[in-house]
Amino acid sequence: MDEQRQAVPHRGLRIAVVTETYPPEINGVARTVGLMVESLLARGHEVQLVRPRQRRGPDPRPHPALRELLVAGMPIPLYRHLQIGFASSGRLQREWKQWRPDLVHIVTEGPLGWTATAAAKRAGIPISSDFHTNFHSYSRHYGFGMLAGVVAGYLRTLHNRAGCTLVPTVEMKDALEALAFERVEIAGRGVDTRLFNPARRSERLRAAWGCQGGEIVALHVGRLAPEKNLGLFVEAALAMRAIVPSVRIVLVGDGPQHGVLRNRHPEFVFAGMRVGEDLAAHYASADAFLFPSVTETFGNVTLEAMASGLAVVAYDYAAAQQHLRHASSGLLAPRGDAAEFVRMAMLLAEDGELRSRLRTEARRVAEGLTWEKAFDDMERAFTLVAAGSGYRAAPVPGRSAHAET
Repeated sequence: MDEQRQAVPHRGLRIAVVTETYPPEINGVARTVGLMVESLLARGHEVQLVRPRQRRGPDPRPHPALRELLVAGMPIPLYRHLQIGFASSGRLQREWKQWRPDLVHIVTEGPLGWTATAAAKRAGIPISSDFHTNFHSYSRHYGFGMLAGVVAGYLRTLHNRAGCTLVPTVEMKDALEALAFERVEIAGRGVDTRLFNPARRSERLRAAWGCQGGEIVALHVGRLAPEKNLGLFVEAALAMRAIVPSVRIVLVGDGPQHGVLRNRHPEFVFAGMRVGEDLAAHYASADAFLFPSVTETFGNVTLEAMASGLAVVAYDYAAAQQHLRHASSGLLAPRGDAAEFVRMAMLLAEDGELRSRLRTEARRVAEGLTWEKAFDDMERAFTLVAAGSGYRAAPVPGRSAHAET
């Protein structure tokens, strides 16, 4: 697509967005796709949201250019708060015959995404896709490492049927192309710096965490699950406490490891799931953000921590590699080097001047990371794929076996 990066004349598109997660569900993919839909509507596009019915939470805010197609869903094992969706290819084809989209955009790769890809191909509708989650890497953390190659093959087959697959970083583009993914393009991510802001620091909240003044708070935000490498977070945070005994340790989020962690470390603060201004206050009321995950495609939480003015320790990949500079705006350990990750956390504990400098510079960098630029890239890609700009996706073999809902 590099040779096609000239300005694309604006024309409102009809876009069917197919996703198995959406707000008010709490995860990075849901947050990103929710913002994407809002941006598309604000830019004058029509959107059809194809997603599973949710068991709780309000419906999306009414908008004259937004329509919904709700399908059946079932909880994902070990991720019970999320669903996979089911619809027949025939149902989707009939829907898209009545309301024909210019583009079908596949956000998630579950059964619904697979079926929607098949239906769009049969209807001759251009397809684009997002790559949000390293499911082939996750399998190693749930006892299915021997299936990593099979999962990667499934993902490659699905995404290679699209006119392009959008990823957030050059690193991810290179990694997928090394796995024989085709037509991979970059559409970055942004952060809401008005929401995530150091001004939201709350002394009341810090007092609830046991802070009486200038104590250091080490924070983790994210799912409490094996793929997040939380054992290293605990090790690094306790290493900070060994240097400065008053360090407070706070985890925001929930997941299958919550009970184990709470039983082992009752002295930690487990804040549970937080959203909106409440989440922003939890970020801003901390001092250091320790993010040891090695399975991220991006890691929106890194940008949220930066915007909140935290000193970040992370591995040198994904969002941290893309937007932080070691010893200037954050501390970056070589990916997988646990000893170096812990050493850098200890540096934060013992060097208040370093913490202050990193916090100030992280916020400064975050102020330039707008969602508007990210959605400009996305909109350009959608327009080119919808126009058939040289992309030729492979045919879908066989018929879908998913039942009508």
